Amino acid sequence: MRILVTGVAGQLGHDVVNELASRGHEVTGSDIFEQYNGVQDGSFAVTAPYVRMDITDREAVSSVIAGLCPDAVVHCAAWTAVDAAEDDENFLKVYRINVSGTRHIAEACAACGAKMMYISTDYVFSGQGIVPWDPDCKDYAPLCRYGETKLLGEFAVSSLVEKFFIVRIAWVFGLNGKNFIKTMLNVGRKYPEVRVVNDQIGTPTYTLDLSVLLADMVESDRYGYYHATNEGGYISWYEFTKEIYRQAGLETRVLPVTTEAYGLSRAARPRNSRLDKSKLTDAGFRRLPDWKDALSRYLAEIGEVPGLPG
Repeated sequence: MRILVTGVAGQLGHDVVNELASRGHEVTGSDIFEQYNGVQDGSFAVTAPYVRMDITDREAVSSVIAGLCPDAVVHCAAWTAVDAAEDDENFLKVYRINVSGTRHIAEACAACGAKMMYISTDYVFSGQGIVPWDPDCKDYAPLCRYGETKLLGEFAVSSLVEKFFIVRIAWVFGLNGKNFIKTMLNVGRKYPEVRVVNDQIGTPTYTLDLSVLLADMVESDRYGYYHATNEGGYISWYEFTKEIYRQAGLETRVLPVTTEAYGLSRAARPRNSRLDKSKLTDAGFRRLPDWKDALSRYLAEIGEVPGLPG
């Protein structure tokens, strides 16, 4: 298959290119930069063909996708700085990336008959209650601008593309870029104790594991809405941090606090980020490994520790 992956300089796009290329697909990576500027690890993401594409430029998107004539587009590019999206001076840019940019790609996919995979988020829901969100639930109520724009991106894909996958993920970590784990490791080495919220519940997602599932999906015709995070049960950010420090061998004390007591976020966060992933099994897809195992492998990947059993 000929496959275009957007956002290849980010955490997920990097791993998706590698996974698809390792399976023998003809993969092209794209991003806003003149040339690939992600981690230089000798991977397919570095050596695969790369094309600059500004997704906010409708004509540029149409030209690139028409020229490549892909069988599928995996759209990983997005504005993901949740708090910064709340700033008025940023909102137009956020909208142009997450909404207009997604619509441009959807239009181009529709024009050439390509499959489209759109990576979305649990932030499209209200984050209330304790029941895991079903992927086909339409009870949308995003709490912040980031969630609003990702939801509008979903609407663009579902309304324009016949063959689409919308895959919602949460709590993402990977090699290429910033994430919660890297932040907490840095903080844990600087301070004897840290405060972490214990009333926001979800499950982490390792991009290396997710890329395998996404490749399985794009090779199929089992279209629709899906939820995908690592297995191992639902946890709080507090519990996640404790396990990060345990596996990394840090003795930093972790103090549980409520969202209100933490009080540092400009954007409202969902309390309930539980995602129901049973549809993956129903559709015949393999679920992701346990998140503790994923964390162990990730810490080894970034050179923190050789990896401890989960």
